[in-house]
Amino acid sequence: MGKIIFLDVDGTLVDYENHLPESAVLAVGKARENGHRVYICTGRSKAEVYENIWEIGLDGMIGGNGSYVEDHGHVVMHQMITPEQCRHIVDWLKERGLEFYLESNAGLFASAGFEEAGDPVIQEYSRRKGKEGADKIKVRDAFPEMIFEGELYRDDVNKVSFILNQYQDYKDAVVEFPDLQAGTWGGAGEIALFGDLGVKNITKGNAIAHLLEYLHADVADTIAFGDAKVDIPMLEYCGYGVAMGSGGDEIKAMADYVTGDVDKNGLYDAFEKLGLL
Repeated sequence: MGKIIFLDVDGTLVDYENHLPESAVLAVGKARENGHRVYICTGRSKAEVYENIWEIGLDGMIGGNGSYVEDHGHVVMHQMITPEQCRHIVDWLKERGLEFYLESNAGLFASAGFEEAGDPVIQEYSRRKGKEGADKIKVRDAFPEMIFEGELYRDDVNKVSFILNQYQDYKDAVVEFPDLQAGTWGGAGEIALFGDLGVKNITKGNAIAHLLEYLHADVADTIAFGDAKVDIPMLEYCGYGVAMGSGGDEIKAMADYVTGDVDKNGLYDAFEKLGLL
């Protein structure tokens, strides 16, 4: 077995407008031809991994920031929010007037007002990433298969993301849900755009450990690529860590190597430097 490569998706494999660079497709294909394994390791649930991503050739995926692990169609691990926890989350968010979406392998299920409330938030998220045309990006562009009138009391939820009206919403979620892992994304600290709630003690690094045990593989043979704070545990865990040039300061400071932006052949250049091609 060659190297085992873990790729974050948003900001690493695809840009923040969901464009998949041809150079990234080429890099993954060549690496696998050379006997290396390639997995995506993402905050997305399986329903958000669209066909164009699978078509590049992958050995499997880690989803939900570590709650789901799959190897060649075999489910290695899947830890979900319980139905009782899901009901509690949905009721609490509704009471606070916070719009949200549930992330499951069956789809993304949005609250009634998520689209209207989410458009300006998605645009701000895109602006912060320096993307052209950010003011025109809509929720339906970012989440093309989102379900807007689905059942919200569910038994198949990996995690829940919700729009922060203020940072206090995240702080209150930490107190309200001590049995869950609360986080934020779309900005650090007070400028975060979203909060999220998932299974306690789940990280991308923890999920990689489960996969390596299943594969009987050595962590020394792993390489992780990411761009955000949530990717730090997998870069810390893996044998070698690469940060994307468009990534945050925290992950770039701790990475073994910083490559270029995703849309500037960053993935291909790093694969070439590391002898994967």
